[in-house]
Amino acid sequence: MGSEGREEQTLISDQDNAIVYEDTKDPEKTKAYFDGLAVLICDQLDMAGYSFCKGGNMAKNPKWCQPLSQWKTYFNTWIRTSNPENLLYSSIFFDFRGTYGDAALSDELKRFLLDGIKGWSGFLRHLAENALYYKPPIGIFGKLRVETEGDEKGSLDLKSAMLPIIDFVRIYALQKGISQTNTLTRLFRLYTRHALTGKEYMDIARGYNYMMQLRFMRQITTIMDEQKKPDNFINPRNLSSIDHILLKEIFRLIEKLQQRLGLEFTGNI
Repeated sequence: MGSEGREEQTLISDQDNAIVYEDTKDPEKTKAYFDGLAVLICDQLDMAGYSFCKGGNMAKNPKWCQPLSQWKTYFNTWIRTSNPENLLYSSIFFDFRGTYGDAALSDELKRFLLDGIKGWSGFLRHLAENALYYKPPIGIFGKLRVETEGDEKGSLDLKSAMLPIIDFVRIYALQKGISQTNTLTRLFRLYTRHALTGKEYMDIARGYNYMMQLRFMRQITTIMDEQKKPDNFINPRNLSSIDHILLKEIFRLIEKLQQRLGLEFTGNI
């Protein structure tokens, strides 16, 4: 799920996973088996370098190791009840892809998700409202906004800066019934379905790729040159004038995307 579900993990992606299994005649025995399997898998992933999710969104959390019927209940609740916790869960869990086992289970859950959204359009409005809370880090006069306090003072959080693009693409993909989770694949599907113009598609894709490249460059630098744990914070003073221009243009593009999102799904700009 999350960035791994979208196949967009970086050098510091943690675990976001779950287990869905078929409903059986002996639910307690089945649950006990998969709970044990989940602990084994998550612990070994942690040993391999995929750290535990601090929010507990992993299969070793018994809540996220459930039969198909329970996952359908979860999804139905998140779609129809728009509190902050459910919106957070939907932004993480709805970007899921099956990785091992019987793909029919994850395929059925995906169909259930898309059909459920079609039958409850208000969910996309709430998802859009939630996505509009984050504003791109650019001021009125075009100056990049940075952290003003703490260890990251003077730096820009690239991961947060990319979220509006991911949110924009996710919401339109769910609206159009697109089953793929990867952001660039979703973008292309939206373009082929005429939800985006060719120019819009290219601008968003290139902006997304550019910021992802900056994230990887920063993470590699912290590991190789600074001998530190990788992070997503860049100091604009270390960027070239061309980088500044590109970032500002991307953030202005994000502002336009958010205006479109607000107008179409909430009636506000």
